[in-house]
Amino acid sequence: MSTQSQVPDPDTTREGRTSPDATPSTALLLDLYELTMADSYLLEGMADDPATFSLFARSLPPGWGYLVAAGLDDCLTWLERLRFSAADLAAVGRLGDFSPAFLDWLGQLRFQGRVRAVPEGTIVFPGEPILELDGPLGIAQLAETYLLNQVTLQTGLATEAARCRHAAMGRPVVDFALRRAPGVDAGMKVSRCSRLVGLAGTSNVAGADLYGLPASGTMAHSFVQAHDDELTAFRRFAAAFREKTLLLVDTYDTSRGLDNAIQVAKEMRQQGVELHGIRIDSGDLAELSRMARRRLDEAGFPSLIIFVSGGLDEHRIHQLLAQESAPIDGFGVGTTLGAAGGVPTLETVYKLVLHGDRPVRKTSTGKETWPGAKQVHRRSDWSGDLLCLAAERPPEPGAHPLVEAVMAGGRRTKAGRRTLSAAHLHFEGQWDQLPPDLKRLQAPPPYPVTPSADLKRLTEVVDLTLAAAAP
Repeated sequence: MSTQSQVPDPDTTREGRTSPDATPSTALLLDLYELTMADSYLLEGMADDPATFSLFARSLPPGWGYLVAAGLDDCLTWLERLRFSAADLAAVGRLGDFSPAFLDWLGQLRFQGRVRAVPEGTIVFPGEPILELDGPLGIAQLAETYLLNQVTLQTGLATEAARCRHAAMGRPVVDFALRRAPGVDAGMKVSRCSRLVGLAGTSNVAGADLYGLPASGTMAHSFVQAHDDELTAFRRFAAAFREKTLLLVDTYDTSRGLDNAIQVAKEMRQQGVELHGIRIDSGDLAELSRMARRRLDEAGFPSLIIFVSGGLDEHRIHQLLAQESAPIDGFGVGTTLGAAGGVPTLETVYKLVLHGDRPVRKTSTGKETWPGAKQVHRRSDWSGDLLCLAAERPPEPGAHPLVEAVMAGGRRTKAGRRTLSAAHLHFEGQWDQLPPDLKRLQAPPPYPVTPSADLKRLTEVVDLTLAAAAP
């Protein structure tokens, strides 16, 4: 069993693998305490005990009325590929805390359990299982860190993208997040989640290629600055990209930039080419867009779109459209998408709910959990969800289950092989049904999630058992 000190001595830490080619092993993407617990389970003869863990969100961030479940596909891929290579075992061995017997156990480890989950794109609420894993206790414990990482990040990103889409009132929203996302992996996940919830495109070329999104982009201010004057820059860009041209007009003075854009639009029209539009990236976007729309229309270019960017989030988009009636045709959103709306992280947890045939639960104040494997039944009128035990029959007519088997025997089921396109279509169905009040960007009403009578009875039995066992 591990005997590591609680706080490492910085003077004894090693150099580490810092070569440019070093990439983390996916098997090692776990917290140390997953290994120490698995080691202890093995020593106690408990590592192969059947167990069920439930992953869910305890609460919603302030102002959010729902979550869009995402990240399942990456979780299933990790479980399918879970192997500790010789290099991984050497890395664990270098920690100096684990026995050869534990390393041998890790070397033979394969996930052959079951996963039940809501489909990606499902609207979920606090306390509802996004994913439940059934498997040997030791392996199920090791999965905690990675599953939480993927579901937490991607659910937050997908929900923020959905909120931006809602704020845009049918106008296109484009993912501009790669340069501001906290790392390349997060930037790719933003593009994936943008595809999931139906954003119009992404500036991330790799994300567009991998996830089937339109690649979208215009020019930077540096392109204008690299030329002797703005008009020349616009002419050369339009000559290169013709009908796809979107001219960035605020490098120097937006009014003059608009004059130059109109001149180039007229010149290109003489060649039989209609430019696509302009982009404004700074200043009073409402007032500037009104000026631009008026002048473009007066010049005979009512079809040129006005696209805006620069520090936007769902609240600013809503303000521009709903409160200021700005004539804006599309939005590029960067930092907010990459940071999931500024929410540091979702309060997701992965908790043991069944050990063998013994239901268990946590009773810590403010962090209580429900025991047993679960199912969620949603009323067709979205008047509330019913949190039930997995073995329960549907508690009332008209309610349908959300959690389905996506992996059995360590292999994906048909439901676990859904494509991203299928997940997007599932989201669209969910989004169309989601009550408008829950889509509100501020002060949405709480959505009722009610425990079933059987779940409450089981909880009472577990509590009585805990009380009887207390010294």
